[in-house]
Amino acid sequence: MLTSGRFPHHPDRRQLCAAGLASLLLPAGADAGGGGPDALRGAAAAELGATGRLRAAINLGNPILACRGERPGAPLGVSVDLAREAAQRLGLALELIEFDAAGKVVEAVKARTVDLAFVAIDPVRGADMDYTAPYVIIEGAYLVRADSPLQRNEEVDRAGTRIVVGRGSAYDLYLTRAIAHASLVRAPTSPAVTDLFLAEHYEVAAGVKQQLEADMRRLAAAGGAAPALRLLPGRFMAIEQAMAVPKGRADAQAWLGDFVEAMKRSGFVAASLAKHRVEGATVAPARAG
Repeated sequence: MLTSGRFPHHPDRRQLCAAGLASLLLPAGADAGGGGPDALRGAAAAELGATGRLRAAINLGNPILACRGERPGAPLGVSVDLAREAAQRLGLALELIEFDAAGKVVEAVKARTVDLAFVAIDPVRGADMDYTAPYVIIEGAYLVRADSPLQRNEEVDRAGTRIVVGRGSAYDLYLTRAIAHASLVRAPTSPAVTDLFLAEHYEVAAGVKQQLEADMRRLAAAGGAAPALRLLPGRFMAIEQAMAVPKGRADAQAWLGDFVEAMKRSGFVAASLAKHRVEGATVAPARAG
């Protein structure tokens, strides 16, 4: 199921994001499969709210998941909506902690300075955190200059090709394993990838497709001497976005696993993506049963 709408920089986005989720939420007392037995809910709340509040990491470096709100600490997006709903069902006060890169979120999970994160599933990260099943699937794409000889994703992994990636991102981790001949250049954050690619005259920029498309629109709108750019067709990877907790919080992982399935089955995830005018994200299939 594909969502429809516009990218987060649409001028109406913040007004739409500011609208309440009342039409999306199930009644507060409804179980819907996401609450689980009272004992599991209570155990999950104890693990997630040990500090007295649920500290949720929000990655502003991925436009599919979140964007900045009108003030710091009030971001908007599907990950924010899921965090708010989970906190409500658990009876916990919610603290949203903003990060500008996925790698920084991962470090916060490792340090246990956050209780909940929204990250892409990757086996390297799995050493320090436990995931739910994915709630959305997005695409990793390659960006090149219009006059580049590269035409297909399969042509990128060649000696002499330099690929700019966001440090610690899911596609950085994936390409670190997958690339055999090309070399990787790491930008400090995913939103910085395209500008570094252009400034240093590298051959390829890699990233979340929607971020690269937004960069193309931004540069085109700026005019001037910005070079013409294009995306290579298709994708080089599928990025599965999930909820995650620090390693060893088994009750929290189990409860959140049921919660994610309930949010997918009920249409909450799809409705949130549509409300925030996010396009290009596929709601992950709910598990059977």
